Amino acid sequence: MILYTPLSQSDIFPPSDEGFKNRECISYDGKMMIADKNLDGSYQMVQLLSTDPQDFLKFSPGSILN
Repeated sequence: MILYTPLSQSDIFPPSDEGFKNRECISYDGKMMIADKNLDGSYQMVQLLSTDPQDFLKFSPGSILN
């Protein structure tokens, strides 16, 4: 089966709640993103929620947000 959709795989097939307890939807620098909260209080970006191509040049998954 091939599924053509702009949604991520986790939106279609929700993962179990294990391991995602520190994941939050945050606003950073005016952009919405999903990030994991680290023990030191910083965030590590998982997914950028934007339709502006310029945002993807500025932010990349895995980057640390202070």
